[in-house]
Amino acid sequence: MRPWPDLDIQQIGNYVPTVTLRDRTALKEKFDVLIVGLRLKGRSVAVVGLPAELKAVQSQLEASFKAVGASAKAESVTTIPGITGVGAISIIGVGIGEAKATEEILRRAAGAAVQSTRDSSSIAVVSPSDDAETIAAVAQGSSMGAYRFTTFRSQQPKTSVKSIVIITGKAKDKAAVASTKSAVAIASRVDLVRDLVNTPPSHLSPVIFAKAAASAGRKSGITVSVLDEKQLKAKGFGGLIGVGQGSINPPRLVKLTYKHPQATTTVAFVGKGVTFDSGGLSLKPPQAMETMKSDMAGAAAVLGALLALADIKAKVNVTGYLAMVENMPSGTAQRPSDVLTMYSGKTVEVMNTDAEGRLILADALALAVEDGHDTIIDVATLTGAQMIALGTRYAAAMGNDDAMRTAVVAAANASGESMWPMPLPVELRASFDSTVADLKNTGERFGGMMAAGLFLKEFVAEDTKWVHLDIAGPSFNEGAPFGYTGKGGTGYGVRTLVEFALRQS
Repeated sequence: MRPWPDLDIQQIGNYVPTVTLRDRTALKEKFDVLIVGLRLKGRSVAVVGLPAELKAVQSQLEASFKAVGASAKAESVTTIPGITGVGAISIIGVGIGEAKATEEILRRAAGAAVQSTRDSSSIAVVSPSDDAETIAAVAQGSSMGAYRFTTFRSQQPKTSVKSIVIITGKAKDKAAVASTKSAVAIASRVDLVRDLVNTPPSHLSPVIFAKAAASAGRKSGITVSVLDEKQLKAKGFGGLIGVGQGSINPPRLVKLTYKHPQATTTVAFVGKGVTFDSGGLSLKPPQAMETMKSDMAGAAAVLGALLALADIKAKVNVTGYLAMVENMPSGTAQRPSDVLTMYSGKTVEVMNTDAEGRLILADALALAVEDGHDTIIDVATLTGAQMIALGTRYAAAMGNDDAMRTAVVAAANASGESMWPMPLPVELRASFDSTVADLKNTGERFGGMMAAGLFLKEFVAEDTKWVHLDIAGPSFNEGAPFGYTGKGGTGYGVRTLVEFALRQS
């Protein structure tokens, strides 16, 4: 096992499957697996995406799937042997539901089918229709479904997905090719974020994370600056220094700036990057620590989004701020009742050292405001209350501008990431009043997700449009795989941020 600085972060996991478009003559070529979509047809299923001239092949496929009781239920997977007229060794039918499937249903269906056959080297997928959006969605879902994280296994898989071919009647259509290229580029950065989130804290300290982010940024033509612990202390980043002072691994603040010469709009993304969260002296229970390597998923998502925007040469200017710390208990750790002077100049009484994410985000938000950004989105695995409110698949969006919050939620839904708008109730603000400082870092227990958002609001200028995304639930999947999502890091947030930025351009 090699630590991250020795790895090329431009490579995703142990392999990067190629995704290409081919016309329908490719159906006769030899693939390990062919994937087709199944829609309900009476009491049986219909294969979608095949033209009239392939009626005989379609009839044979449908008869075979009927014989084994295949289902059209979304993401259900049925495998049959190859048939005459098709070159694939085996064929997978995946359900896409009864009515017209949305792009996200198609992403998840393609991903579920590919996840079920990740030991196959070559996979062909028949696009259900020939419009550019459908082709791109199938390509993106297939690509994300092929992901697996095996870096730390002593025995690597003998086979893995090397190539994915999307079969369509528009294989040479410029719009379809361009849409697919962008969709797959974004998927590869989602996979990079999954890699980072899945990497154990033994191999991803703040220093290593910062080096990896800086290396990836510079390779993509992004301007990078990194503040180390001495610079952070000298400049007055009290939140980052306070949270990080209990760890042998010092904090970092990475700033990434992507610019396009034709851009007329600039936005800022801020990410929480706690590479491991023990809770500090307010120690978490052991079981609650088991997934705390994922507490840097917000910063990873911001990094992934910046890299994806650079990959597709988006006509927008974006600056990313990655606040990186490790929150540990020790003789030098901050204590409950300590007072921190934040980068904004405000003072905060620390009541609970496990409410650390808001402290480092507050510093990074204040810097983004100081840099002149009037449109800011922060992304963080911030509260357990988020999961209590919305479960594990929906993120929450809060902010000081309803129109911008609506725009962010719309971007999330368009990209296939589930998100729900939440308020910032003003009556909760008083719960942050401190008797010794400007405010304390904990507030009302009930509505804790929204209360945390109100704390962050204190570090955003009134004339700045700001949205806070709490992604605690959907950033890490502890349950069974579904769609294109396996166990572990999900890469949540990348597609939302990219879509929002593209809409600004």
